[in-house]
Amino acid sequence: MILPRVRDTRFITVRRGGVLTDDDHRLLARWAAGCAEHVLDLFESAQPSDSRPRDAIERIRAWSRGEITMMQARAAGGHAMAAARVRRGAPRHAAFAAGQAAVVAHVAAHELGAAAYAIKAVRAAAPADQAHSAGRRECRWQRAQLPAAIRGLVLDDQRLRNDLCWSVFED
Repeated sequence: MILPRVRDTRFITVRRGGVLTDDDHRLLARWAAGCAEHVLDLFESAQPSDSRPRDAIERIRAWSRGEITMMQARAAGGHAMAAARVRRGAPRHAAFAAGQAAVVAHVAAHELGAAAYAIKAVRAAAPADQAHSAGRRECRWQRAQLPAAIRGLVLDDQRLRNDLCWSVFED
């Protein structure tokens, strides 16, 4: 479980009693999609005929542009996670990253799931003696992609939930 027991109000939209603006929610979704897309080839190279993870990434981007509903993005995330469940290693983690990205439309705090699973995918794809350093490079790449408006929020979230996310965000 990568979500905390008590939800952080910074990841709850204003209309639901939190402080997250719609603009920042969309930025979180786009960033999560980028994290998942960065490792998508690890799934697609193993399962080239299964488009569910790619579809999930496309759906969350469409949601962030206001083109589809939250339910449509969330459903695509569920389909990507179904694709993950029957895989192992890097393909599994890459598909979970896509699924987590898509469900950011429903729960913004899943942004960290997309990033963490992407790091796990890179680690799983690397030779054992290089897994940790490959994960660190992926984490640095992800952080470099963070828009300024959400950078502090995501970095703080990584610090607070690192233990829940397999400690992939350690410096």
